[in-house]
Amino acid sequence: MNRRRPCTSASVAVWLVTAVLAVLPAPSTAAPTAATTAATTADIAPVAHQARMAVPMAAPACDPRASLRPAGLPPPGQMPAGSSMEAIARRGFLIAGADQNTFLFGYQDPRTRRVEGFEADLARAVAKAIFGDPERVEFRPVNVADRIRMVESGAVDLVVNTLTITCDRKAQVEFSAVYYETGQRILVNQGSPVATLADLRGKRVCAARGSTSLQRVLASPERPVPVGVPNAVDCLVALQRGEVDAVSTDDTLLAGMAAQDPRAQIVGPRFTDEPYGIAVSKANQDLVRFVNGVLARWIADGSWTASYNRWLAVLGPPPAPPTPSYRD
Repeated sequence: MNRRRPCTSASVAVWLVTAVLAVLPAPSTAAPTAATTAATTADIAPVAHQARMAVPMAAPACDPRASLRPAGLPPPGQMPAGSSMEAIARRGFLIAGADQNTFLFGYQDPRTRRVEGFEADLARAVAKAIFGDPERVEFRPVNVADRIRMVESGAVDLVVNTLTITCDRKAQVEFSAVYYETGQRILVNQGSPVATLADLRGKRVCAARGSTSLQRVLASPERPVPVGVPNAVDCLVALQRGEVDAVSTDDTLLAGMAAQDPRAQIVGPRFTDEPYGIAVSKANQDLVRFVNGVLARWIADGSWTASYNRWLAVLGPPPAPPTPSYRD
Protein backbone atom coordinates (compact mmCIF):
# COMPACT_ATOMS: atom_id res chain seq x y z
CA MET A 1 0.00 0.00 0.00
CA ASN A 2 1.53 3.30 -1.05
CA ARG A 3 -0.59 5.88 0.73
CA ARG A 4 -0.74 9.44 -0.56
CA ARG A 5 -2.55 12.47 0.73
CA PRO A 6 -4.61 14.69 -1.57
CA CYS A 7 -2.52 17.36 -3.25
CA THR A 8 -2.13 20.57 -1.25
CA SER A 9 -0.37 23.83 -1.97
CA ALA A 10 2.65 22.43 -0.12
CA SER A 11 2.78 19.26 -2.21
CA VAL A 12 1.64 20.29 -5.68
CA ALA A 13 4.51 19.74 -8.08
CA VAL A 14 5.19 22.94 -9.98
CA TRP A 15 7.77 21.99 -12.58
CA LEU A 16 9.32 25.37 -13.44
CA VAL A 17 9.91 25.54 -17.19
CA THR A 18 10.77 29.13 -17.99
CA ALA A 19 12.26 30.57 -21.13
CA VAL A 20 15.61 30.80 -19.40
CA LEU A 21 15.56 27.05 -18.71
CA ALA A 22 14.32 26.03 -22.15
CA VAL A 23 17.85 25.76 -23.45
CA LEU A 24 18.96 23.32 -20.76
CA PRO A 25 19.35 19.61 -21.53
CA ALA A 26 16.92 17.29 -19.79
CA PRO A 27 18.16 15.75 -16.53
CA SER A 28 19.49 12.23 -16.87
CA THR A 29 17.27 10.94 -14.07
CA ALA A 30 13.63 11.38 -13.11
CA ALA A 31 14.38 14.65 -11.35
CA PRO A 32 12.00 17.58 -11.53
CA THR A 33 13.31 20.06 -14.09
CA ALA A 34 13.59 22.62 -11.29
CA ALA A 35 12.11 23.27 -7.90
CA THR A 36 8.92 21.34 -7.19
CA THR A 37 7.34 23.96 -4.98
CA ALA A 38 8.50 27.00 -6.88
CA ALA A 39 8.92 30.09 -4.74
CA THR A 40 7.00 33.18 -5.71
CA THR A 41 8.44 36.66 -5.38
CA ALA A 42 6.46 37.05 -2.15
CA ASP A 43 8.09 33.91 -0.74
CA ILE A 44 11.60 35.25 -1.28
CA ALA A 45 12.23 37.69 1.55
CA PRO A 46 15.46 39.28 2.77
CA VAL A 47 15.98 38.65 6.49
CA ALA A 48 16.08 41.88 8.47
CA HIS A 49 19.19 42.99 10.35
CA GLN A 50 17.19 42.67 13.58
CA ALA A 51 16.65 39.01 12.80
CA ARG A 52 20.37 38.65 12.18
CA MET A 53 21.05 39.80 15.72
CA ALA A 54 18.25 37.71 17.20
CA VAL A 55 19.47 34.28 16.11
CA PRO A 56 23.11 33.76 17.08
CA MET A 57 24.26 30.16 17.02
CA ALA A 58 23.86 28.88 20.57
CA ALA A 59 26.79 27.23 22.27
CA PRO A 60 26.33 23.46 22.57
CA ALA A 61 24.71 22.50 25.87
CA CYS A 62 24.45 18.76 25.24
CA ASP A 63 25.83 15.98 23.09
CA PRO A 64 23.56 16.40 20.06
CA ARG A 65 24.57 13.05 18.57
CA ALA A 66 23.72 10.92 21.63
CA SER A 67 20.36 9.17 21.29
CA LEU A 68 18.48 6.41 23.14
CA ARG A 69 19.91 2.90 22.98
CA PRO A 70 17.80 0.55 20.85
CA ALA A 71 15.99 -2.41 22.34
CA GLY A 72 15.53 -5.67 20.47
CA LEU A 73 13.22 -5.39 17.47
CA PRO A 74 10.00 -7.39 17.75
CA PRO A 75 8.82 -9.29 14.66
CA PRO A 76 6.72 -7.24 12.23
CA GLY A 77 3.05 -7.35 13.16
CA GLN A 78 3.85 -8.11 16.81
CA MET A 79 4.41 -4.70 18.36
CA PRO A 80 4.47 -4.56 22.20
CA ALA A 81 1.11 -3.89 23.83
CA GLY A 82 0.63 -0.24 24.76
CA SER A 83 3.64 0.92 22.73
CA SER A 84 3.79 3.79 20.25
CA MET A 85 4.47 1.20 17.56
CA GLU A 86 1.27 -0.69 18.44
CA ALA A 87 -0.71 2.53 18.07
CA ILE A 88 0.80 3.02 14.61
CA ALA A 89 0.03 -0.59 13.73
CA ARG A 90 -3.61 -0.17 14.79
CA ARG A 91 -3.90 2.87 12.52
CA GLY A 92 -2.60 0.79 9.64
CA PHE A 93 0.22 3.00 8.37
CA LEU A 94 3.17 5.10 9.50
CA ILE A 95 2.94 8.88 9.03
CA ALA A 96 6.31 10.33 8.05
CA GLY A 97 6.86 14.06 7.62
CA ALA A 98 9.06 14.59 4.59
CA ASP A 99 9.98 17.34 2.16
CA GLN A 100 8.83 15.99 -1.18
CA ASN A 101 10.92 18.48 -3.15
CA THR A 102 14.48 17.49 -2.23
CA PHE A 103 15.99 15.63 -5.15
CA LEU A 104 18.04 12.58 -4.09
CA PHE A 105 16.79 12.62 -0.49
CA GLY A 106 13.02 12.87 -0.66
CA TYR A 107 11.12 13.95 -3.75
CA GLN A 108 7.98 13.00 -5.62
CA ASP A 109 8.86 11.36 -8.93
CA PRO A 110 6.90 13.37 -11.53
CA ARG A 111 6.21 10.24 -13.59
CA THR A 112 5.04 7.86 -10.87
CA ARG A 113 3.95 10.31 -8.11
CA ARG A 114 5.88 8.03 -5.72
CA VAL A 115 8.08 9.62 -3.03
CA GLU A 116 11.65 8.47 -3.66
CA GLY A 117 15.14 9.08 -2.30
CA PHE A 118 17.55 8.11 0.45
CA GLU A 119 15.31 9.33 3.28
CA ALA A 120 12.23 7.77 1.69
CA ASP A 121 14.07 4.43 1.77
CA LEU A 122 14.76 4.90 5.48
CA ALA A 123 11.13 5.75 6.26
CA ARG A 124 10.02 2.65 4.36
CA ALA A 125 12.47 0.56 6.41
CA VAL A 126 10.70 1.75 9.59
CA ALA A 127 7.30 0.90 8.09
CA LYS A 128 8.56 -2.54 7.08
CA ALA A 129 9.79 -3.20 10.63
CA ILE A 130 6.32 -2.42 12.01
CA PHE A 131 4.10 -4.01 9.35
CA GLY A 132 6.32 -6.28 7.27
CA ASP A 133 5.35 -4.05 4.32
CA PRO A 134 7.53 -1.04 3.38
CA GLU A 135 4.65 0.63 1.54
CA ARG A 136 2.56 1.10 4.68
CA VAL A 137 3.72 4.68 5.02
CA GLU A 138 2.05 8.01 4.31
CA PHE A 139 4.49 10.75 3.40
CA ARG A 140 3.06 13.99 4.71
CA PRO A 141 4.54 17.15 3.12
CA VAL A 142 6.32 19.45 5.56
CA ASN A 143 8.04 22.80 5.14
CA VAL A 144 11.46 23.29 6.71
CA ALA A 145 10.17 25.76 9.32
CA ASP A 146 7.33 23.42 10.35
CA ARG A 147 9.29 20.23 10.97
CA ILE A 148 9.58 20.48 14.74
CA ARG A 149 6.05 21.81 15.16
CA MET A 150 4.56 18.87 13.26
CA VAL A 151 6.36 16.40 15.54
CA GLU A 152 5.32 18.26 18.69
CA SER A 153 1.69 18.49 17.58
CA GLY A 154 1.42 14.79 16.76
CA ALA A 155 0.57 15.51 13.12
CA VAL A 156 3.25 12.98 12.15
CA ASP A 157 4.85 9.98 13.86
CA LEU A 158 8.31 11.13 12.84
CA VAL A 159 10.09 13.55 10.53
CA VAL A 160 12.85 12.33 8.23
CA ASN A 161 13.74 15.48 6.31
CA THR A 162 17.44 16.50 6.22
CA LEU A 163 16.99 17.70 9.81
CA THR A 164 20.22 18.62 11.57
CA ILE A 165 20.40 17.52 15.19
CA THR A 166 21.10 20.48 17.48
CA CYS A 167 20.87 20.99 21.23
CA ASP A 168 18.16 23.62 20.77
CA ARG A 169 16.05 21.19 18.77
CA LYS A 170 16.70 18.37 21.22
CA ALA A 171 15.06 20.52 23.89
CA GLN A 172 11.85 20.24 21.83
CA VAL A 173 11.91 16.74 20.32
CA GLU A 174 13.84 13.49 20.54
CA PHE A 175 16.20 12.42 17.77
CA SER A 176 17.36 9.09 16.46
CA ALA A 177 21.03 8.31 16.16
CA VAL A 178 22.73 10.08 13.26
CA TYR A 179 21.87 8.50 9.91
CA TYR A 180 23.82 10.85 7.64
CA GLU A 181 26.68 13.35 7.95
CA THR A 182 26.96 16.40 5.74
CA GLY A 183 28.08 20.05 5.84
CA GLN A 184 27.17 23.46 4.49
CA ARG A 185 28.67 24.80 1.24
CA ILE A 186 27.78 27.32 -1.47
CA LEU A 187 26.00 27.01 -4.84
CA VAL A 188 26.41 29.69 -7.53
CA ASN A 189 25.90 30.05 -11.25
CA GLN A 190 28.90 29.22 -13.38
CA GLY A 191 31.01 32.32 -13.95
CA SER A 192 30.18 33.78 -10.54
CA PRO A 193 33.10 35.48 -8.75
CA VAL A 194 32.07 33.74 -5.52
CA ALA A 195 34.46 30.91 -4.66
CA THR A 196 34.46 30.80 -0.85
CA LEU A 197 32.51 32.04 2.16
CA ALA A 198 34.73 35.12 2.28
CA ASP A 199 33.40 36.24 -1.13
CA LEU A 200 29.80 36.55 0.12
CA ARG A 201 30.14 39.98 1.75
CA GLY A 202 27.15 42.06 0.65
CA LYS A 203 25.86 39.26 -1.60
CA ARG A 204 22.28 37.97 -1.47
CA VAL A 205 22.47 34.43 -0.08
CA CYS A 206 19.43 32.15 -0.03
CA ALA A 207 18.54 29.48 2.55
CA ALA A 208 15.33 27.96 3.92
CA ARG A 209 13.58 29.73 6.78
CA GLY A 210 13.83 27.76 10.02
CA SER A 211 17.02 25.98 8.92
CA THR A 212 20.42 25.90 10.55
CA SER A 213 21.75 26.98 7.15
CA LEU A 214 19.95 30.33 7.41
CA GLN A 215 21.23 30.74 10.98
CA ARG A 216 24.79 30.24 9.74
CA VAL A 217 24.29 32.86 7.03
CA LEU A 218 22.85 35.26 9.61
CA ALA A 219 25.80 34.71 11.94
CA SER A 220 28.48 34.93 9.24
CA PRO A 221 31.13 37.61 9.88
CA GLU A 222 31.18 38.22 6.12
CA ARG A 223 27.70 39.78 6.57
CA PRO A 224 25.98 38.60 3.41
CA VAL A 225 22.35 39.60 2.83
CA PRO A 226 20.28 36.59 3.99
CA VAL A 227 17.22 35.70 1.91
CA GLY A 228 14.72 33.25 3.43
CA VAL A 229 12.39 30.96 1.44
CA PRO A 230 9.95 28.21 2.49
CA ASN A 231 12.15 25.31 1.33
CA ALA A 232 15.78 24.97 0.29
CA VAL A 233 14.82 23.91 -3.24
CA ASP A 234 13.09 27.29 -3.72
CA CYS A 235 16.56 28.81 -3.59
CA LEU A 236 17.38 27.17 -6.91
CA VAL A 237 14.50 29.03 -8.52
CA ALA A 238 15.67 32.29 -6.96
CA LEU A 239 19.20 31.69 -8.26
CA GLN A 240 17.91 30.92 -11.76
CA ARG A 241 15.82 34.10 -11.75
CA GLY A 242 18.74 36.24 -10.61
CA GLU A 243 16.99 37.14 -7.35
CA VAL A 244 19.94 35.92 -5.26
CA ASP A 245 23.68 35.64 -5.86
CA ALA A 246 24.23 32.32 -4.09
CA VAL A 247 22.57 29.48 -2.22
CA SER A 248 24.06 28.10 0.98
CA THR A 249 22.86 24.90 2.58
CA ASP A 250 23.98 21.30 3.12
CA ASP A 251 26.07 20.08 0.21
CA THR A 252 23.85 17.02 -0.19
CA LEU A 253 20.94 19.33 -1.00
CA LEU A 254 23.13 21.47 -3.24
CA ALA A 255 24.15 18.36 -5.19
CA GLY A 256 20.49 17.70 -5.95
CA MET A 257 20.07 21.28 -7.17
CA ALA A 258 23.20 21.09 -9.33
CA ALA A 259 21.90 17.84 -10.85
CA GLN A 260 18.79 19.72 -11.96
CA ASP A 261 20.60 22.75 -13.41
CA PRO A 262 23.92 22.10 -15.17
CA ARG A 263 24.72 25.83 -15.08
CA ALA A 264 24.94 25.75 -11.28
CA GLN A 265 28.08 24.67 -9.44
CA ILE A 266 29.08 23.98 -5.84
CA VAL A 267 32.10 25.97 -4.64
CA GLY A 268 34.28 26.21 -1.55
CA PRO A 269 34.89 23.71 1.26
CA ARG A 270 32.39 22.64 3.90
CA PHE A 271 32.25 25.13 6.76
CA THR A 272 29.88 23.30 9.13
CA ASP A 273 29.12 19.79 10.33
CA GLU A 274 25.48 18.75 9.93
CA PRO A 275 24.44 15.41 11.48
CA TYR A 276 20.97 14.33 10.30
CA GLY A 277 18.56 12.54 12.62
CA ILE A 278 14.92 11.40 12.60
CA ALA A 279 12.78 13.59 14.87
CA VAL A 280 10.22 11.93 17.18
CA SER A 281 8.00 13.31 19.94
CA LYS A 282 9.49 13.34 23.43
CA ALA A 283 6.35 11.47 24.53
CA ASN A 284 7.33 8.51 22.32
CA GLN A 285 10.76 7.44 23.53
CA ASP A 286 9.92 3.81 22.79
CA LEU A 287 9.55 4.78 19.13
CA VAL A 288 12.99 6.44 19.22
CA ARG A 289 14.54 3.21 20.50
CA PHE A 290 12.64 1.24 17.85
CA VAL A 291 13.79 3.56 15.06
CA ASN A 292 17.38 3.26 16.31
CA GLY A 293 17.06 -0.51 16.14
CA VAL A 294 15.81 -0.24 12.56
CA LEU A 295 18.63 2.15 11.68
CA ALA A 296 21.26 -0.15 13.20
CA ARG A 297 19.92 -3.08 11.17
CA TRP A 298 19.65 -0.92 8.02
CA ILE A 299 23.33 -0.12 8.36
CA ALA A 300 24.47 -3.62 9.36
CA ASP A 301 22.73 -5.48 6.53
CA GLY A 302 24.10 -3.17 3.82
CA SER A 303 20.84 -1.35 3.08
CA TRP A 304 22.35 2.03 4.01
CA THR A 305 25.13 1.59 1.47
CA ALA A 306 22.77 0.22 -1.18
CA SER A 307 20.49 3.24 -0.79
CA TYR A 308 23.49 5.60 -0.95
CA ASN A 309 24.66 3.96 -4.16
CA ARG A 310 21.19 4.26 -5.67
CA TRP A 311 20.55 7.90 -4.81
CA LEU A 312 23.73 9.65 -3.69
CA ALA A 313 26.48 8.23 -5.89
CA VAL A 314 26.77 11.67 -7.51
CA LEU A 315 28.46 12.74 -4.25
CA GLY A 316 31.23 10.17 -4.69
CA PRO A 317 31.95 6.69 -3.35
CA PRO A 318 29.87 5.70 -0.31
CA PRO A 319 31.44 6.75 2.99
CA ALA A 320 31.29 4.58 6.08
CA PRO A 321 27.83 4.89 7.66
CA PRO A 322 27.69 6.98 10.85
CA THR A 323 28.63 5.25 14.08
CA PRO A 324 25.74 5.54 16.55
CA SER A 325 26.18 7.25 19.91
CA TYR A 326 23.86 6.64 22.88
CA ARG A 327 23.39 8.49 26.12
CA ASP A 328 22.15 5.51 28.17
